[in-house]
Amino acid sequence: MNQPRLKEFYQKNVTPELLKQFKFKNVHQVPKLEKVVINIGVGEAKENIKALEIAISELGLITGQKPATCRAKKSVSNFKIRENMPIGTKVTLRNAMMYEFLDRLINVAIPRIRDFRGIEPNGFDGKGNFNLGLTEQYIFPEINVEKSDKARGMNITIVTSAQKDEHAKALLDLIGLPFKKRDNK
Repeated sequence: MNQPRLKEFYQKNVTPELLKQFKFKNVHQVPKLEKVVINIGVGEAKENIKALEIAISELGLITGQKPATCRAKKSVSNFKIRENMPIGTKVTLRNAMMYEFLDRLINVAIPRIRDFRGIEPNGFDGKGNFNLGLTEQYIFPEINVEKSDKARGMNITIVTSAQKDEHAKALLDLIGLPFKKRDNK
């Protein structure tokens, strides 16, 4: 199998740039992508199990991997949720699948977002991981709008080996994630 385009770009362009930018002594200190976790919460699954099945099939189309069903850990009466009830779906992507998904996200899906001005850079967690929330799954070309019942949001977590947020931001910036530019006033 051929090496993913984004992984090749990372090895040839991003790694040397990060080595130079942060003056790392060793190539193994350079932050790298470890995994990408995509999850969709399906709150209406408690009344309509078909909604969960549609979300699972759509997430499978987007990622190319079979999603796992997430179940409630405990009962919450205010939300009418019982323990072990299916409430969402998630996929963890690693290696080639992760690079292919990020390549499609950056180059195909994000440019299709209406009135897009850039990704807010405040989604870092302090340990070098980045969370990105999308409001609808229709930005992915794999989704057929006619077959989908409604727009569902999703959370995409990009886990990196970076120890600091500034290293992770530089990595994601060089890979091509379009962050909002700050105005220096």
